[in-house]
Amino acid sequence: MPLTINPLRRFRHTYHHNVETIKSQPLAELSGSLGDLGTLLPLMTALVLTNSISLPSTLLFTGAANILTGIAFGLPLPVQPMKAIAAVAIARKFSLEENAAAGLVVAGLVGLFSVTGLITWANRVTPTPVVKGIQVGAGLSLCLSAGSKMLKPLSWTGPWWGDNLIWAVAAVVLLLGTFMYPRMPYAIIVFGVGIILSIVGSNGETSTVASSAIPVVHPSGHDFWKASTTASLGQLPLTLLNSVIAASALASDLLPSPPYPAAPTVTELGFSVAIINLVGCWFGAMPACHGSGGLAGQYRFGARSGSSIIFLGSIKFLLGIVAFWKSAAIVTILAGIPKSLLGVLVIAAGVELAKVGESVNTNARDLRILDRDQSWDGKRVKELDERDRRERWMVMVVTVAALLTFSNDAVGFLTGLAWHWGFRATRRLEDWRDGRAERPFWRRVEHGREESSALLQD
Repeated sequence: MPLTINPLRRFRHTYHHNVETIKSQPLAELSGSLGDLGTLLPLMTALVLTNSISLPSTLLFTGAANILTGIAFGLPLPVQPMKAIAAVAIARKFSLEENAAAGLVVAGLVGLFSVTGLITWANRVTPTPVVKGIQVGAGLSLCLSAGSKMLKPLSWTGPWWGDNLIWAVAAVVLLLGTFMYPRMPYAIIVFGVGIILSIVGSNGETSTVASSAIPVVHPSGHDFWKASTTASLGQLPLTLLNSVIAASALASDLLPSPPYPAAPTVTELGFSVAIINLVGCWFGAMPACHGSGGLAGQYRFGARSGSSIIFLGSIKFLLGIVAFWKSAAIVTILAGIPKSLLGVLVIAAGVELAKVGESVNTNARDLRILDRDQSWDGKRVKELDERDRRERWMVMVVTVAALLTFSNDAVGFLTGLAWHWGFRATRRLEDWRDGRAERPFWRRVEHGREESSALLQD
């Protein structure tokens, strides 16, 4: 039921799926809606503190994007920060104009690739093991980032009694409890405790942030040049690979239809990312995209429909209205959530994303035998021989290794492609060699004489 074929049928399906899911498992959907906060909150808060984004604009526009995404796709697709842009913006203390320019450049290029069909072509020719490698690498990167930046600086007693390794261990023990009680609203519990600890530990202090008004940003040519040569350059491959191609593949892996709505195509996700930023960035909103890591986190904590992110978007939108008057107070609370709790949330999301690598040789999307209506019954898959299984696994592992070694999705992608085509070239050379060996000796001699005669005539 792709959107491009019958949008009305798709909308009806997503509407009924959202309604029925929130009715049948409301706590799981609410808990799952918070599964991506471990990635969102630290980056958004840091960008606000460096005055690189407007908090009210970010909450309003990303909240609206959450709501519209949930309605359009009926799946828990996240709206999360563009991480490469956020990292550069925080390090270089980008202005509102520079940060907006970075998001606009990426959005414009992603939109161009979607309109021209280049993004569909890239998805079609990209081997599934390479996509799996990008997903596994992104998951492990989340784990490494949470461990090094959030958990490693902690001690058993500090930096204060509400944020230390004891709280991290307690969060892990509670996470293990979800194996026995999968419907436990884990993220709601952890996030609620984090908010309480933040309020208790703030001691009435407030952060200093920029004006609460929604700005209208006018980036200059210099802003676009600076953004293009720094933040946008690193973000574009990350968005195309992880936020579009890998996110579409993960939606198909985690939520195969039926009973879920059909996974969004790469073109649909590309248009979605472009629209979100081509609208919001002009008003100082945080550059945002869909990400496979956020989808894995929300799925891990119970989300199975668009109702989860519609709920999250509604909360963000209401907070955006409140931020007109209380920006400093909101930032203080968000910044004070213990890193011990956020770190465990991020690690859980990372592990969930990395788990998709186990299906590379079992029910990966390129192995599924589809019905006439292009749906999969969840059972029929192509059979692989031992060599195919070994090569697919190796391509995925090499992609992960290169991504983690260079901390760059593009390097991992190119390395995985090189390994994949290297295996293909080896097979063709072997076929050519075996074909020559199977020909009778007198045919090879005759062929050699014909080649020699042709050379002499020339």
